[in-house]
Amino acid sequence: MSEEILKRVVGKIDSLKDYAVNLMLEIIRRPAVNPAFGGEGEYDRAMFLLDEIKQWGFSDIKIINVRDPRAKNGVRPNIIAYIKGETSDKLWILAHLDIVPPGDLSAWTVTKPFEPIIKEGKIYGRGSEDNGQAIVSSLVAAKALLEEDIKPRRTIAIALVSDEESGSDYGIGYLIKHHPELFNRNDIALVPDAGVSDGSFIEVAEKSILWSKLRFKGVQAHASMPHKGLNPHRIAAEFILLLDRLVKEKYGRIDPLFDPPMTTCEPTMVGNSSGSPNIIPGEHEVVFDCRILPEYNLDKFLEDLNRLFSTIKSVYEKKIGESLFPQLELEISMRADAAPPTPIDSPIVSSLVEALKTLRGLSPKIGGIGGGTVAAFFRRIGIPAAVWSTIDETAHSPNEYCVIENLIADAKIIAYLMVKT
Repeated sequence: MSEEILKRVVGKIDSLKDYAVNLMLEIIRRPAVNPAFGGEGEYDRAMFLLDEIKQWGFSDIKIINVRDPRAKNGVRPNIIAYIKGETSDKLWILAHLDIVPPGDLSAWTVTKPFEPIIKEGKIYGRGSEDNGQAIVSSLVAAKALLEEDIKPRRTIAIALVSDEESGSDYGIGYLIKHHPELFNRNDIALVPDAGVSDGSFIEVAEKSILWSKLRFKGVQAHASMPHKGLNPHRIAAEFILLLDRLVKEKYGRIDPLFDPPMTTCEPTMVGNSSGSPNIIPGEHEVVFDCRILPEYNLDKFLEDLNRLFSTIKSVYEKKIGESLFPQLELEISMRADAAPPTPIDSPIVSSLVEALKTLRGLSPKIGGIGGGTVAAFFRRIGIPAAVWSTIDETAHSPNEYCVIENLIADAKIIAYLMVKT
């Protein structure tokens, strides 16, 4: 593709700025709160977007509805809009339709969550940044190609999916599991769903995530006579110190690809059954959020957790006998094993680096994060995926906003990928 073609596409995107802003406003006005959080789901938003794009000239538009009785009309819609390229190898651009609830309405001081306004170059409203910006930027980039009648080398597949905020069982996870024919081994993917305020970070790797609740069981007693009971708070404290040592000694590799560059395992929530300061409770709960470097196996990590407790248990048995020995219950509330990282020399990363240098004069940092994105679904089936966007990280916050300048600038980067990759 010539530089002249790229110039035409970029110019077209500039001319579509007002359209892009209005499209964002219309999206926000159609709440798509995930049913896992009590919402009706994505149906209204998806049907609006489908009506909007079906006359644009896409080569094909597929609608894949997934049954969910919690959602409006009992379905979770997924839309895939194609621009046929010179080859059947695809560039996937994936954005999600669903959003989280507004949260505390009194904290929305700029506008109400679903009554968007424009103020100081920003569009305020729930879902504006997460993931409305990606929806609009990718569609505007596609609209520019279609209106300029430009055929890309790769086939473009814009996927607007459901359920990203709650595991993707009704979204990209469902598509990959039940429609593997949609994906080719030479495909690549962009997920515009995380980033930094100047667009200078490309995410290519994610840590494993383990959320676990540990219940340490002792023996309740009067606090003035601790020798008659077994204090589970103390057991938990010993466990936390031993776990810190274990993580440092056995899981302590430093990987500069990530920030922070090491495995982390932090206690985040605690609870117990004591209703009074003079009662030693019979149970102590602590929740850990562990972000583990991809090279480490989560099953072995869980084995080590149980081994740590066995060490503590044996010490107590020797001290006070078997009549008061501690017990442990371990409950996993969330587990996501890390996908293989995207190679930094893959076509999607190389093209994204080139686009940022060409259009913005940036030399982006390439790295990994502790969080999780839907890029992992692509990576697990061998499709290189990059996560990138230009955002102020207001997602899930009150007064969430999208910067209009970023909305248009990201559309240009996405168009570059469509034209050049």
